[in-house]
Amino acid sequence: MLYMICATDVEGSLDKRLQARPAHLERLHQLKNEGRLILAGPFPAIDSPDPGPAGFTGSLVVAEFGSLEDAQSWANDDPYVAAGVYESVVVKPYKKVLP
Repeated sequence: MLYMICATDVEGSLDKRLQARPAHLERLHQLKNEGRLILAGPFPAIDSPDPGPAGFTGSLVVAEFGSLEDAQSWANDDPYVAAGVYESVVVKPYKKVLP
């Protein structure tokens, strides 16, 4: 089943985010290589694809996991969590309708 992982960043955590980004992306590439990743990306803090020093306000991942518990466990192990980038993380089942 698909699950949505929506995280909100701690204000002022851009430096932590940039340091943890390679490990964060490695996990996302693993999901992609397994054919389980639907989409992933950050929320720019301003209306720009490259927000520069304004940074980001959070992230969204939609991916396939065996259960809600598996999705929550994967989210809890994110390098951004360990680095203190995320203030909160919400994991919910997701049903893709379109496209």
